[in-house]
Amino acid sequence: MSVDALKSALPGYAKDTKLNLGSVTSTSALSDQQLWGTVLATALASRNAQVIRELAEEAGDYLSAEAFEAAKGAASIMAMNNIYYRSTHLIGDETYATLPAKLRMSIIGKPGVDKIDFELWCLAVSAVNGCGRCLESHEKVLRDGGLSRERIQEALRVAAVVHATAVTLEGEAALAPATV
Repeated sequence: MSVDALKSALPGYAKDTKLNLGSVTSTSALSDQQLWGTVLATALASRNAQVIRELAEEAGDYLSAEAFEAAKGAASIMAMNNIYYRSTHLIGDETYATLPAKLRMSIIGKPGVDKIDFELWCLAVSAVNGCGRCLESHEKVLRDGGLSRERIQEALRVAAVVHATAVTLEGEAALAPATV
């Protein structure tokens, strides 16, 4: 299994990450689509090729083709939105919040999967990318849609663990001696 391959690749000092990776992917109260869409979207947001390959392979066992594409779409649209909305927020001039973004975001309105699932994936990617404005917006939509704080927190845990896995493996690759 791909999660197992990543757990095996993690070094000893990342024991907590290894245990958490196993836990968040095997004991989740999220539906399979919610969980594995979150895993895939946050793996893509992590930008680590090894993590993306391994987790995409396993996510494919749980997601329909439409859900797989929608999770990729969540990672893509939030890569754009997180930069834009985080920047307009961090500038500190609220006038920017009143200006139209003029960015195409039609996938958010018609993601091809359950809207709550897509919003959950967007929230998780926003956590990885550190956009407070997007986190607030997606959390509100999720809560208004009936998702509990515990389920939202669970998606945030998945995002944190997937990202920690990616950062750890990227660091190990950078520290490894070059081979000729």
